[in-house]
Amino acid sequence: MAGLTSARPGPRSLPLPVRRSSAAQLAPASQVAVQFKGPLFCSGKVCKSRGLVAAALEVTKDGGSAVVANRQPAKGVIETLRNADAVCFDVDSTVIQDEGIDELADFCGAGKAVAEWTAKAMTGTVPFEEALAARLSLIKPSLSQVEECLEKRPPRISPGMADLVKKLKANSTNVFLVSGGFRQMIKPVASELGIPAENIIANQLLFGPSGEYAGFDPTEPTSRSGGKAQAVQQIKQSYGYKTVIMIGDGATDLEARRPGGADLFICYAGVQMREPVAAGADWVVFDFQELITSLP
Repeated sequence: MAGLTSARPGPRSLPLPVRRSSAAQLAPASQVAVQFKGPLFCSGKVCKSRGLVAAALEVTKDGGSAVVANRQPAKGVIETLRNADAVCFDVDSTVIQDEGIDELADFCGAGKAVAEWTAKAMTGTVPFEEALAARLSLIKPSLSQVEECLEKRPPRISPGMADLVKKLKANSTNVFLVSGGFRQMIKPVASELGIPAENIIANQLLFGPSGEYAGFDPTEPTSRSGGKAQAVQQIKQSYGYKTVIMIGDGATDLEARRPGGADLFICYAGVQMREPVAAGADWVVFDFQELITSLP
């Protein structure tokens, strides 16, 4: 993060929200991911009915009641959101409606095997670095394949995301994209949302002189489990921020919520509801409009 600059005024000081006792733990007996399709989405827009969502949560196993409880923000959450110096968003299944690596894998003919590894990574059942290496060894994407995939399958921005970014900026809150996905695939998303490229922390695909796949940069913090907490720490240190929020859907996003890392974790479950992740969140939302209406 060297060389990052900011025109922001000094960091704000505010009381942090009270954390639920279960928030620091992932429930290993409840590694459940529910993908919302059909009735929850209408022509790419989230339907207004919450009854189906509530029913889906109430029938889940261990920790289900905690997820339902987290539909209401914990004490101090909204105040912290309103006064945050920065908000860090996960990208896949949060900022966009897709898992970028799964889309790339499917485009390259390795979709099913890679999707299984993605599910393991997002629920925290295997170290992220192991899942990343395994998936890339199956795909081995060339530079031309990455570029063609982006052209033929452009990322789909989640409903309400563009408005939320505008609202945060209007509230003098900086926006960062902190992702285990690939910088080459995230830059177009950042550009569309008006987020500067220097506010992206993500993995870097490496290519040889002819554009052939040559691996990934293992020094990027988001290439391993616990890396998002490190990324948030770097942002805090580089900008002098005191309060930073993490918003995402996966286990690596929840991991960012630790001392020195993110001060708050909001689980976005509008695409994927991963029960152990949602159970550990300070707030679970299914529609970014919930966050927009909470901001001044």
